[in-house]
Amino acid sequence: MRPLTEEEVKTLFEKLAKYIGRNITHLIDRQDDPHCFRVHRDRVYYVSEAIMRKATSVNPHLMSLGICFGKFSKTGKFRLHVTCLEYLAQYAKYKVWVKPNGEMPFMYGNHILKAHLGRITEDTPEHQGVVIYSMADVPLGFGVTAKSTQDARKMDPTGVIVFHQADVGEYLRNEDTLV
Repeated sequence: MRPLTEEEVKTLFEKLAKYIGRNITHLIDRQDDPHCFRVHRDRVYYVSEAIMRKATSVNPHLMSLGICFGKFSKTGKFRLHVTCLEYLAQYAKYKVWVKPNGEMPFMYGNHILKAHLGRITEDTPEHQGVVIYSMADVPLGFGVTAKSTQDARKMDPTGVIVFHQADVGEYLRNEDTLV
């Protein structure tokens, strides 16, 4: 378990900024318990500093520690995992609500169509990271908008509104590779 390098921090924060914007400061500057990001086997973990200090004694045998936010690919790109959904949903700038008939297709890994769109945050730009909610405000996953809010209103019902990135169904589909 090691701290992130400058390049890794930049890559991680650029990816998080697509979803939560300036709310990244709320992740780092917590009043209740200071947290930090650490890298272990190309995966980035969000962990309490107190727990991190205690974990140094078992470091060689450590599988994971804290919340896995994602992993770095071999080319240096960062990919968010669904395990960080709780924090993305808490601080998200832009949100999309899906009708009940669109929840299952999204959780099976499909994109969100206009016919499945319940609501969308006003003035959401194109290619912006959004958190997907059910109509009961339960976070289901996250994705990237294919069209802005204004363009989405003019689309036909079969047009793609949000590109799928991750969903809670991955806990079942990819349970071997999540950790």
